[in-house]
Amino acid sequence: MTTDAAYLATTPRALTIAQSIARDWAQLGMSGHFLARNIDTGEELGFDVHTPVPLASVIKVPLALVVLEALGRGALDPAAPMLVDPARSVGSTGVSSFRYPATIAIADLVLMMLSVSDNASADVLIELVGFDAVNDAVRRWGCPGIRFRHPLQRMHDSAYRAAAGNPSLALELAIHSDQSGHNVIEPLDAGYANVGTAFDLVNLLQRVWRDAISEPDATAELRRLMGMQMFTHRLASDLRSDSIRVSAKTGSYLHLRHEIGVVESTEASDRGTRVAIAALTRTARPAAVAPDVDLAIGDAARTVFEELRQPDRRET
Repeated sequence: MTTDAAYLATTPRALTIAQSIARDWAQLGMSGHFLARNIDTGEELGFDVHTPVPLASVIKVPLALVVLEALGRGALDPAAPMLVDPARSVGSTGVSSFRYPATIAIADLVLMMLSVSDNASADVLIELVGFDAVNDAVRRWGCPGIRFRHPLQRMHDSAYRAAAGNPSLALELAIHSDQSGHNVIEPLDAGYANVGTAFDLVNLLQRVWRDAISEPDATAELRRLMGMQMFTHRLASDLRSDSIRVSAKTGSYLHLRHEIGVVESTEASDRGTRVAIAALTRTARPAAVAPDVDLAIGDAARTVFEELRQPDRRET
């Protein structure tokens, strides 16, 4: 294994690939933290994997597993109706974009939170189970670098206050904060934000896909729901095919563009490849829409999936 302050790789070739991804990202004005690991062999590659990073909606994955675990053991009723008021959670998808309150079953709130990244559903669920339950669970699961500290609505409220309601100014403030080291938008400060490291997020995914944490019914349902995510513009952008399945969760906030997930071969073989990936990025330019950044994440995902395939399946 090769390690230094920046890179982690199990082979010299993997180290070269990790360095190439970091270099390509830098040329696009991106910086970030990246880790990919073959779930079954342990082969991996990445860089800056132990730095705590504000996660935006990626934090919904451990929250979902805590709720699914509670549903599985009967502590919560999956059909129990919950009133969701969109006025309490700003967002562009799901119930957050509704005009009026809606009543939704707990199990369907988890679906909304993961499939379309609905912030309103997430905030109802965190009120239901509590921050301590999530933080205790990730420690129990061996992923202590993940911390849930605030509702999703705080991201909107903090940016709105800092920029007096001007989205363009909020984006500029976020980029300036990286340059100055002083965050005026609290959910961008790793000391106060919902955070995680690429290393802990990949550990979480690996254990979910191997049924090594929580309960098998809960981990199976999390895998199913992550496979229903509607957004395919990042990890899956260069991987979509009949023989590959991507189960993932995006996270976006101002200049942050993240995604974590598992890429699986669906070929009819017991040796199908499963690669867990965490790509946590930020940009240095004030662009609300940056398809080149999203595609760079997808290109990295395709590259590492091919590299970490079972040896007899790798492209030559």
